[in-house]
Amino acid sequence: MTRDASTPHRDGSKRQMFFGKLIHFSKKLVRLFTRPMRRDKGKGGVIVHPYRGYGSQKEAFIMGRVFRQPRRLARWEQAGIMQDLADLARRLVRHGVADARIDIRLGATRTSVTTDRDGYFHAHIEITHTLPAEAIWHTAKLEVVSEDDAISTETEVYIPPASTDLIVISDIDDTVMYTGVANKLKMFYRLFMEKADERTAFPGVAALYRALYEGAEGNRQRPMLYVSRGPWSIYEVLEMFFNMNRIPVGPILFLREWGMTLKRPWPRKAEDHKSDVIQSMLSLYEGLPFVLIGDSGQHDPEVYTEIVKAYPDRVRAIYIRKVDDDDERDAAIDALAKEIGDSDCELILASDSAIMAEHALSRGFISQEGFDAVRDDTRAQQQRE
Repeated sequence: MTRDASTPHRDGSKRQMFFGKLIHFSKKLVRLFTRPMRRDKGKGGVIVHPYRGYGSQKEAFIMGRVFRQPRRLARWEQAGIMQDLADLARRLVRHGVADARIDIRLGATRTSVTTDRDGYFHAHIEITHTLPAEAIWHTAKLEVVSEDDAISTETEVYIPPASTDLIVISDIDDTVMYTGVANKLKMFYRLFMEKADERTAFPGVAALYRALYEGAEGNRQRPMLYVSRGPWSIYEVLEMFFNMNRIPVGPILFLREWGMTLKRPWPRKAEDHKSDVIQSMLSLYEGLPFVLIGDSGQHDPEVYTEIVKAYPDRVRAIYIRKVDDDDERDAAIDALAKEIGDSDCELILASDSAIMAEHALSRGFISQEGFDAVRDDTRAQQQRE
C-alpha cells in the first residue's frame, strides 16, 4: 500500500491548526476570567461586587461580595497576554474582607449588614416606603466601610410590576446552555470558538424565554429566575452568556454557596439548593402561579414534582428538556407526570424548545408570535448544527 507523500504535511498542518486554535481559546478564556479584574485598572485594594437584587413591594434581597486583591506589578502595565496572566493571578489570590459594613439605601429605606468571613453579604430589606410603581428596576446605593476604605457603589433591584401574572424559574445547566459536568471544556470551546450566540444555548431557548417573559400580550415583563449548581464565582460568565444570547436576565441568578468548613466539607446538594430557592420564591411571590423548567439529566423532574405535591395550586407547568437517550429515564419521568396528574400542573418532557412553546401557547402563556419565533429559531439553529 503506497502512502501519499503529502500525508505528513497534512498531519502537521492539522496539528498546527489545532494548537493555534487551542492557544487562541486559552487567550480568550484568560480574558474572560480577568475581565472583572481589569475594572480596577491594576490598582488593587478593596473591591465591591454587588449582584443584581430582587424582591416585591414589601421586601427586597441583595447579595454581593467585598474582597481585597493585590495591585498589578508595574512591568505588566502594557496590555497583552502577560497582563492578562498577571490579572488572572491577582484574581486567584484575592480574598474576602470579613466584617465590612455595608450601608444600603433603596428608595427611602435604609439598612446595614456586615460581610461574613469570606466577604459575602446578604441583605434582607423590609421596604417601608412605596417604590415607584411604573418602574421594575430600582437602584440600590451601597456604602461599604472596611478597615481600609469607604467605597460607594450601586446595583439594580428587580421588583415585578403589578400586572405580573406568572413567574418562571429555570435551571441553567443543560437546560438553557450545554454545561454537562463532563463537558465543561467543550462548553467553553463552543463559547469562544464556534459563534457563542448560536452554539452554546440550546436551539430556540432564547426565543422561548423571551416569549415567556413577554407573555400572551407581549408586555408582561415577567420575573425570570434562574438557578445554577455552579458557584458564585462564575456570575460574570453567566451574565455575559445571557447578554450574548439575548436571553431575558430577569434579573436573578441563584448560584450555590461553595464555602467549605470542617462541619460541611462539601457544597450543598444541587437538588436541595434548587428546592430551597423555589420554596423561597413561592413564599415571596405569594398567590402567583409558576412555570418550572429543567432537564432530564439531573434531579429536576423529581424536585419539581415534590414542589407540585407540596403546593398543588401554584405550579401551572413543568417543562423538562430531554438531554439523553435513556428509555428507563423517560419512563421514570412519565411516571412522575402521572403522579401529579390530578393537579393543575402538566409535566412535559420535550426534545426541543418548540415542543415546550407549543404547550405554552395552548395554555395561554405565550403569544402566537412568540411561538412562531421559537419554532423558526429552533429549526434554523438545528439546521446549522
